[in-house]
Amino acid sequence: MESDIFEKHKNEDTLDRQSFLERRKLIQPKCLEDPKLAKLKETLVDWINSTLNPEHIVVQSLEEDLYDGLVLHHLLTRLAGVHLPCEDIALSSPAQICKLEMVLEELDRRLGLQDSSQIKWNTKLIHKKDLLATLHLLVAMVRCFQPEVDLPSNVKVEVVEVEVSSSGIKTDVHTEVLTEGSDTCSDALGNAEGEDPIDQLLRLEAHKVNTLKKVILNFVNQSMSSLGLQVADLDTQFADGVILLLLIGQLEHFFIPLYEFNLTPVNHAEMLQNVTLALNLLTDSGLQVSSVEPQARCW
Repeated sequence: MESDIFEKHKNEDTLDRQSFLERRKLIQPKCLEDPKLAKLKETLVDWINSTLNPEHIVVQSLEEDLYDGLVLHHLLTRLAGVHLPCEDIALSSPAQICKLEMVLEELDRRLGLQDSSQIKWNTKLIHKKDLLATLHLLVAMVRCFQPEVDLPSNVKVEVVEVEVSSSGIKTDVHTEVLTEGSDTCSDALGNAEGEDPIDQLLRLEAHKVNTLKKVILNFVNQSMSSLGLQVADLDTQFADGVILLLLIGQLEHFFIPLYEFNLTPVNHAEMLQNVTLALNLLTDSGLQVSSVEPQARCW
């Protein structure tokens, strides 16, 4: 009996020492008082609560309310339409970890993070209520699923990385970016004299262009929802001018008679006629579109 107890404590001690041989990232205490960080946390809490409002789920603390996987599971369902085969409420720690693993695996896939080196969170960190990992995850979810959400820009935190090993303790202090600064994008999109704004957009990094396209796509679909229309691809569905004309009518609150354009264009000439009409309407409304060639929109 005593030998069994001794062996049990020996195994627990081995596990404790193994778990201690790891790296931990800790946000510097002074950064926790940063107004920008506080605003980011508040914005994320509001975003979660508005998203899950139909399910009557209310989050008050990012650290305390997300660790068991319930909120993340419901967010995944609402934002991506994914229904995972797991219990809704996991009470025990092993059940929570199992649920988190399933939810995070699906989230990583939906976020397009195939390279594990890009992932700044994991099941263990989220379950341990790690604020840094939780913030990285939520910001990535917002950027992917609802990029139109206005997160505070240029939020950075000073992080102490502690590595404990058999050879001793190593520490490293560095800065981690939670949200990028808006100044880079603003500078790139600044109305430089004599330069086309589209040319400025095309100079942006690919991920920023994709984010902008997602915002535009969301705006278009919200505006067209009353017509029962859904746009999935900006590059192709605007080519014939039909969606553009209907969108102009929705935004300007007028009806374009069907005889004025081709609702189902069958050739390049009819597409060109639609796009030309759309550009003329935009010009009449006061928008500067003189640099846009109708032929460039038809293919």
